Amino acid sequence: MKKKVKLISSTLSIIMLSSLAIACSDKTDKQSAPSSSAPVEQTAISYPLKSDTKLSLWTADYTPILQIKPNVNDIPFYQEWQKKTGVGVNFQNPVAGQEKEQLNVMLSSGDLPDMIEYNWKTNFPGGPEKAIKDGVIMKLNDVIDKYAPNLKKYLKEHPEVDKMVKTDNGSYYAFPFVRGDESLMVFQGPMLRQDYLTELGLQVPTTMDEWYTVLKAFKEKKGMEAPLTFRGLNDLNNGAFIGAYGINRSFYVDNGQVKYGPAQPSYKDFLATMRKWYAEGLLDKNIATVDIKAQDANMTSGKSGASIGAAGSGMGKWLGAVQGKDPKYNLVAAPYPVLNKGDKPKFGQKSFAFGSEPSGMIAITGTSKNVELAAKFLDYGYSEEGHNFFNFGTEGVSYKMDNGYPKYTDLLMNNPEKLSLAQAMGLYIRGNTSGPFVQDPRYLEQYYTMKQQKDAIVAWQQTDAVKYMLPPITASPQESTELAKIMNEVNALVDETSLKIILGAAPLEEFDKYLSKLQTLNINRAIEIQKAALDRYNKR
Repeated sequence: MKKKVKLISSTLSIIMLSSLAIACSDKTDKQSAPSSSAPVEQTAISYPLKSDTKLSLWTADYTPILQIKPNVNDIPFYQEWQKKTGVGVNFQNPVAGQEKEQLNVMLSSGDLPDMIEYNWKTNFPGGPEKAIKDGVIMKLNDVIDKYAPNLKKYLKEHPEVDKMVKTDNGSYYAFPFVRGDESLMVFQGPMLRQDYLTELGLQVPTTMDEWYTVLKAFKEKKGMEAPLTFRGLNDLNNGAFIGAYGINRSFYVDNGQVKYGPAQPSYKDFLATMRKWYAEGLLDKNIATVDIKAQDANMTSGKSGASIGAAGSGMGKWLGAVQGKDPKYNLVAAPYPVLNKGDKPKFGQKSFAFGSEPSGMIAITGTSKNVELAAKFLDYGYSEEGHNFFNFGTEGVSYKMDNGYPKYTDLLMNNPEKLSLAQAMGLYIRGNTSGPFVQDPRYLEQYYTMKQQKDAIVAWQQTDAVKYMLPPITASPQESTELAKIMNEVNALVDETSLKIILGAAPLEEFDKYLSKLQTLNINRAIEIQKAALDRYNKR
């Protein structure tokens, strides 16, 4: 019989979770690889494989490049992936913006592909263990043992990553995307117009007071309409500006205890500062609705002089878009701001090798009839040849070996169709995004072509973020349901109250009522759940 699967589109959408159910079937039991108490002796896989079976893979993680190509099957990388593995694949991609809804429909129908690329860790209600229990995806322990020698070897050699990519119960559930070097884990932070700083005789700001001075000068002396722009309060989650007050906008660890930043008294001080900046016209008046298009327009038109963004898709894109027309246009990264001059920032953007919000992971579905072939297909990315392919593409086409160094060709670096470097990479590699492979730092050495970008990474790395980051913990299915319900209400309250106070629609004194309301919404229980998950993670 067909298995009926129902997915709620987000862990925050838990209203229907109690009715989430799935019928077990003999069919699924027969498809699971047999368990074995003894390690399986593996032999290396020789690619390309010889198979007439065609797999199916649903992926929503590659939609940006679909602005160039109408379908994943039209992207050269995916075409070459099939040739190199010897496995035909029907790549299915949803309509951009409708990914979760279309995945819901597919899972509810029970008509599943062999593989699904999705964030199973945080976007499936109940998490990966629930997805395994429901038969949506397979537990991969035995599958990896038998059919994925390259991934198995990598995880054995990197126990710190192995700890991250499985659940508290020790279940492997997807072929993971892994950042293979520290240099790949920091890529975002505050930045501003260096040419205007020079013109105004100002230094790169390091404290909140210095930022106020700079933004004030941008408005009064350069006539900027929105001196500081960013895409809503979530852009501050990693610690930009809010980190100066010793907190961030999410959960973090402090001396072994889990804390929630917006529940700390110092969050009021942060809101007071943002309220003052907004009232004086230093923040984008559209702070609640700024999207990536508006941010791009603001930073390339002179409407804004400072923002928060990535070294590639922010700084690199804006410099590339404007410097050809205005050679004076220049951007510089600023360190994460602090209150007191000389202090080291407590927070800042930093990712784990396998993050708390991981992308690029591909699971094998519980209904697949081609488990062995799917596993061998996905294991390719962790082989030596597959590593080069995912990070650099096809030798002689998108890269050439130069004294042992994989150097991108002009097809990427100076694309003949005038595509940006990021766009060209998106057609021929996955090194600049994610997927079932280990990311290579040599991709980044060529992706960041500008000195400003390389200097930015150095500036943004100077934080103590690693001391306070909550590792990629996993709540139990029961905890995940409870946590999602709590945080759905908490996040709504935090966002609503924060914006009201910043925009001047509510008095600052509203903060005290807000703190009381957080308690009634059981924020302390959410913290308890996170602490329990942290304790289990530390025992893995």
